[in-house]
Amino acid sequence: MGVARGAVAQTGARGAAPGLYDRIGKFLADQRLSVDPVNYVFAYNVLSQPGSPLAKAVASLTDGGIRLTMKDIEELGADIATAADAMDEAKAEAAKMVARTQMQLDGFVDVVQDLHADTAGFGRDLAASAEAIRRTLDIDEVVRLTAGMAERMQAAEARLDTATREAAQLRAELEEARDNARRDPLTDLPNRRAFEEAFAERVAAGQALWLAVCDIDHFKSVNDRFGHAVGDRVLKAIGSALAEQCQGHFVARYGGEEFVVLFANLCADQVHGIMDAARAHIADKRYKLRETDAPLGAVTLSAGITEAAIGDNPRAVFQRADRLLYAAKSDGRNRIRIG
Repeated sequence: MGVARGAVAQTGARGAAPGLYDRIGKFLADQRLSVDPVNYVFAYNVLSQPGSPLAKAVASLTDGGIRLTMKDIEELGADIATAADAMDEAKAEAAKMVARTQMQLDGFVDVVQDLHADTAGFGRDLAASAEAIRRTLDIDEVVRLTAGMAERMQAAEARLDTATREAAQLRAELEEARDNARRDPLTDLPNRRAFEEAFAERVAAGQALWLAVCDIDHFKSVNDRFGHAVGDRVLKAIGSALAEQCQGHFVARYGGEEFVVLFANLCADQVHGIMDAARAHIADKRYKLRETDAPLGAVTLSAGITEAAIGDNPRAVFQRADRLLYAAKSDGRNRIRIG
């Protein structure tokens, strides 16, 4: 199962937190799961990283004493494996880009060195022939040397022009790769990395910040009833609605069904008003299945909002807003909590 990927090596006794093994055993017993390697590694990943998306997903699924099913574990494991595969692909693509950049730089070095050698050779030829030219006024020799140098310069210019065009293309690809690394491929919104960079930039600029962490209510039931393809379309629709309703503010997909909105230089009432209007707009929409035109039903959003204090890092602010988000869900969902 995908969830076991890369985790077995981390489960050694030396690196385990105190009491972790006992908690893993209790977790397996509470969920009525057999003590096999797959379930053990799953429990390890949940309990050793309590703030991870996996741990949050498990907490949401087991809220109210509900036990996990093997289907739940397999689906969660598949999601983690898919994310890991995507990360591996991104790393491989980055490695290729670095290699191409190095080759381009090597090509420029070769062209410059050849130009330098041709120029030096032309100078030596002229120096060697200077005395003969003065004695004989051999214009043909001057013409021959000049023509030869002109040919070498033209060849070098052609190579330099090719290298310059290739460099321009590579630069465009690097800019595109840089943008893609900060953009969520499903919703086309900025991703978590872009959010953390935007947060740091606004703090450095001295802006007063508020952060809203949003989560689609009962999103797992959408995937369970209609499949992941429909779930993806819901994520895209919610992301688009948030970006539209919070226009002028920084909206990003943080991961899974979570979105973040970063507000600068607004008061608490303004931030709450914008987010509550976005929540109401999303709740009022009625979605249909593309294939059958059957109603999907209402999709609602809950959010937690908090202000960034001086010296806060984005993760600390996120955790505060996330706690308020879960308080909003505990209060009945489809609501906003600010604090």
